[in-house]
Amino acid sequence: MQKKRIDFLKQLMNTVCPTGYEEEAARVWRDEAAQFADRTWGDVHGNAIAAINEEAPFRVMIAGHLDEIGLMITYADDNGFLSFTGLGGWDMAIIPGQRVRIRTAKGAILGVIGRKPIHLMKEEERKALPKFEDLWIDIGAKNKAAALKLVALGDPAVLDYGVEDLRDGIIVGRGIDDRIGAFIALEALRLLKEKKTKLGIYAVATVQEEIGSRGAQTSGFGIDPHVGIAIDVGFCTDHPGMDDAKKKWGEVTMRGGPIITRGPNANPQLYRRFVETAEKNQIAFQVEPYPRGTGTDGNEIQLVRSGVPTAILSVPNRYMHSPCELVHLDDVENTAKWIALTVAGMTAKTTFIPS
Repeated sequence: MQKKRIDFLKQLMNTVCPTGYEEEAARVWRDEAAQFADRTWGDVHGNAIAAINEEAPFRVMIAGHLDEIGLMITYADDNGFLSFTGLGGWDMAIIPGQRVRIRTAKGAILGVIGRKPIHLMKEEERKALPKFEDLWIDIGAKNKAAALKLVALGDPAVLDYGVEDLRDGIIVGRGIDDRIGAFIALEALRLLKEKKTKLGIYAVATVQEEIGSRGAQTSGFGIDPHVGIAIDVGFCTDHPGMDDAKKKWGEVTMRGGPIITRGPNANPQLYRRFVETAEKNQIAFQVEPYPRGTGTDGNEIQLVRSGVPTAILSVPNRYMHSPCELVHLDDVENTAKWIALTVAGMTAKTTFIPS
């Protein structure tokens, strides 16, 4: 992948973007899109959209969600310690002892998540996972008034991790689920612009996926696409402890290529078109069997208005919903390439009615 693309990816990844608070990342994404898209805009829900060939009667929506799991400040006690809750689904074993960045009206400030020292815990406390009410954020404030001069109730926070190169093309960071998808949606738009497609292509960086794919609902209704492609991350099963997961989700490896979902949430004609494109262009891919609606933006896009033929592609990801998610840049690049090649082969007469 070109250094310029990687630099933008890292800039996007390093934004503070918990669900419901996506403005910073949306601004960075739109600024990049404006360099090549015909038009960029944001909607009232916060989705960021970039389009080419808006006048075309056949519309393709390519979506990845910007938001990540995060935290929200809910209370300050008399001693200046902050209570908080989760934005999205957390593994509570991860949270204690972490540094956080709280996004305030005056900028981001540092805090730490406190918990009673293990030496002072009862035996049952040591064995149990903590609850949000057992934890607090310490920002070094001397009392409640001092704390509330720095933060406001409802301010969001994320764990204090940026994105870094691990080695051999692997990057590590928080929020890869799923700003990597928003990045790929924009990359696919850029590639389709270079291919001079005549179709209307709408790349969307959606919001609030972690609490029910709400941004995909609203942007999908507004665009009214003829084809929908949702991009997310998928579970790698190539690390220890995943033997049972392989039986449920299939065998997925990092560097094994993008994952494509097969099942009720995926239009069979569109699925076949993706497979044929991959085989023709020698793009390695992996299949995820999924027997119901998925927990991705693809679930909502498929159900927009009278229905949208939808495909769901995912980047193999280790350690999802942790601050140390891992993906390989080859898988990222090949996902965007696969989308662009598949869409470029479509015309306004292409049908997706299952036969």
